[in-house]
Amino acid sequence: MEKKVNGEALKAIGFTEGKIIGMILTQAASVTTDAATLLGLLTKLNEYPESFLDDPEWKSVAQAMVEAANAAVDTTIPLVGNPDAFAVYGPEFIEAGATTQMTTAMKLPITIAGALMPDAHQGYGLPIGGVLATRNAVIPYGVGVDIGCRMALSITDIPVEFFRANEARFKRELIAQTKFGAGNGFKGREKIDHAVLENETFQITGLLRGLKERAAAQLGTSGGGNHFAEWGVIDFAESDAELGIEKGQYLAFLTHSGSRGLGATIAGHYTRLAKSICPLPPEAANLAWLDLDSEAGQEYWLAMNLAGDYASACHAVIHRKMLQSVGAGLLGKVENHHNFAWKEILNGEEVIVHRKGATPAGKGVMGIIPGSMTAPGFLVRGKGEAAAINSASHGAGRQMSRTQAVKKITREAMRAELKANEVTLIGAGTDEAPMAYKDIRQVMSAQTDLVDTIAMFTPKMVRMAGDGSRED
Repeated sequence: MEKKVNGEALKAIGFTEGKIIGMILTQAASVTTDAATLLGLLTKLNEYPESFLDDPEWKSVAQAMVEAANAAVDTTIPLVGNPDAFAVYGPEFIEAGATTQMTTAMKLPITIAGALMPDAHQGYGLPIGGVLATRNAVIPYGVGVDIGCRMALSITDIPVEFFRANEARFKRELIAQTKFGAGNGFKGREKIDHAVLENETFQITGLLRGLKERAAAQLGTSGGGNHFAEWGVIDFAESDAELGIEKGQYLAFLTHSGSRGLGATIAGHYTRLAKSICPLPPEAANLAWLDLDSEAGQEYWLAMNLAGDYASACHAVIHRKMLQSVGAGLLGKVENHHNFAWKEILNGEEVIVHRKGATPAGKGVMGIIPGSMTAPGFLVRGKGEAAAINSASHGAGRQMSRTQAVKKITREAMRAELKANEVTLIGAGTDEAPMAYKDIRQVMSAQTDLVDTIAMFTPKMVRMAGDGSRED
């Protein structure tokens, strides 16, 4: 029988000779996935091992990769905080691993407060859906790898009926005006200029100077995984004076993506630096922080904000191109970061609020909480709930790991779900199937104290990376 993968194939997608390759080959022999799908999955494993830590088939390999990449640290900083002093919203929807990670984060001597959102699941360091307020310190993996990952919504003046009558045109332009997948970018004259590339922060360190060319090539593109660009119908049950939108249905364009290779490289570099100067016990090693009074802390803070500005610029480029291509006028726009840290006032004290996969929901602050490729998303306005550190969920949250989804969900079942919801899908593998996600309505019901719903967005045409990581 022909082997599904071999050492040369693994090295070709980025693995290096050693123990990890041996572990992968051993595990690969026991899985039933075909070779092409398996290599796609292993590419994701190499890029984001933290997302496989709860995967029943690959967690041992992922753990070994994390340990190998981050080495042992001295357990010199004691964990002294109150592990139970954090608010939890929708605990019945949250897996134990996420709660354990939040409990560890609450023990850090820099921690002031914490909260766990109803879409929470286990991550790398701080759980996805975790919110942590600290005193004068920033945790790179409390922000996350995809720094400044964000949502952006453009409400257009194109009638919904026109979209339905001209779906072929909208599909053609959705393909033409977007580019997806890990590592993908533009070349030569395709590259897009934007003021963010003139940001002086690119010149403050050799690392950032070296990343500028890559950032320029990827400006206006989207990543793999759960990143998307989609057309849909947004329904305002009531008029919204702040947005200037009357009651009714509108055609809208919604995107989800982040800071691409720029943010990932910044995250990796400063996490390694934080670990070298902030030794913690093994269970807390990925929560190493940088003091904002230090040179390293200031460097990261500036680099993080640059990555956030860059993510915003990527969305701005995509939305401008898309709306121009279909002749749409803009009636209103809403956008928000997640995977970021902010300086905010909490209970009269300035704190650093990390929202790793959480939406800012201060009083009156607008944001977008998506569901899945067939489930609705919600335009919301924050209530400013202090116990939640002025936050809400950033989506529905996964209920299946990527490996579980690929194993359990068939293409036929996914197509049936899309057809039942009248959604046209371009790209995406079964790892992003709607059934892999929690019920967004249940998640929203668990956070009525955190946000008011302003409008509901129903996806109708969705584009994602071809298999969750690369182009078709």
